[in-house]
Amino acid sequence: MSDQLALFAAPAPAGPEGFAYRPALITPEEEAELAARFQSLPFKPYEFRGFFGARRTVGYGWRYAADGKAIEPADAVPDFLLEVRAKAAAFAGLEPDDLAQALVIDYPPGAPIGWHRDRPAFGQVVGVSLLTPAPLRLRLERPGGGWDRVTQVLEPRSAYHLNGAARSRWQHSIPPLDAQRYSITFRTIARR
Repeated sequence: MSDQLALFAAPAPAGPEGFAYRPALITPEEEAELAARFQSLPFKPYEFRGFFGARRTVGYGWRYAADGKAIEPADAVPDFLLEVRAKAAAFAGLEPDDLAQALVIDYPPGAPIGWHRDRPAFGQVVGVSLLTPAPLRLRLERPGGGWDRVTQVLEPRSAYHLNGAARSRWQHSIPPLDAQRYSITFRTIARR
């Protein structure tokens, strides 16, 4: 019966072009040190056009300007993020300084991040996930309607890279989780 059903099932889409995943980018000791350090950061609720999200953020290198579209310089990426930034850059085939923006995100239990693409002021994205496994959901709208969907579970200490179509055409999201999670999102600046 399963062979017969397989004849009629739509083939699963291949992973998006430009998406890469790497488990164990950092060690358990590095994860514990970062998580402990993050507890003292000056997190603020994520704000987008007057809406406050359940997640909290603190950013370095670059931030969105008051208009929400352009970017402007922010505090330098701190020393405690430089080693993980170097590992993230090596994974993505970049130089550490190419990852000019760092965003540390605190996801308390129940805090999701909805479907989105990172704003075009930024280029490539490398995310590092800490503490709790999280399903990174990716979707691409089909020209005739419907969606192609792919899910990659982000294990603690893992990293993902969004470039090419995975960055520019696919949307991504993470559903609410039952446990605390941190992530570090590094971004390049888009070429103008």
